[in-house]
Amino acid sequence: MTLLISTLGVFTKYWPVFLQGLLATLLTSFVVVLFGTLLGILLSTIRLSKYKLFAGLVETLVSFLRGTPLLLQLYFFYFALPQIVGMDIPKEVSIIMALILNSSAYVCEIFRAGIQAVDPGQREAAESLGMREKYIMLRIIIPQAIKNILPALGNEFVTMIKETSLASTFYVADLMTSYRIVMNASYKAVESLIILALVYFALTYTSSRLVGVLERKLMASV
Repeated sequence: MTLLISTLGVFTKYWPVFLQGLLATLLTSFVVVLFGTLLGILLSTIRLSKYKLFAGLVETLVSFLRGTPLLLQLYFFYFALPQIVGMDIPKEVSIIMALILNSSAYVCEIFRAGIQAVDPGQREAAESLGMREKYIMLRIIIPQAIKNILPALGNEFVTMIKETSLASTFYVADLMTSYRIVMNASYKAVESLIILALVYFALTYTSSRLVGVLERKLMASV
């Protein structure tokens, strides 16, 4: 009971700090998923193309990004990227770029799997009718693949909400950064962690439920 009262007291006093971190986390997640999706679509298009060299390079890049820790990639972009380009890069930009690149690797696989899940016989039928590749993709393949792709993209957004917590390692604004600010100001580490856990849970649970609703609607329209 004492811990509960103390936690409520911390939240009542510092809720604007947590709200600021929540908004920063949502904004970062949205930006990362948006641009990660665009880059992922481009990568998946190259990987599924007939140009074996470029497809192989993309496959290697995607495998590397998925096979190495995200925190390692964040450190690389934070410390190495400014040296490579020879100019100062704001830490927020470096971290967001790393998150976008990491997300694009998973989005690439989502799109690749969704497209390849479509019955290849439909492509063959369209080709026999003389349809061009871009029309086959836009009018036949993608409309069917999108039912598998959108729920997976929703899950990627939920995952990214949690992964943005690593940005606090570099003091980039997010929920974990808010926790540090509150903890240092109040010396209430446990209470601050409880609040943080509840906010993350509410955020991810709500997002997951929305993704579930979207998935059921898509399945019902099949």
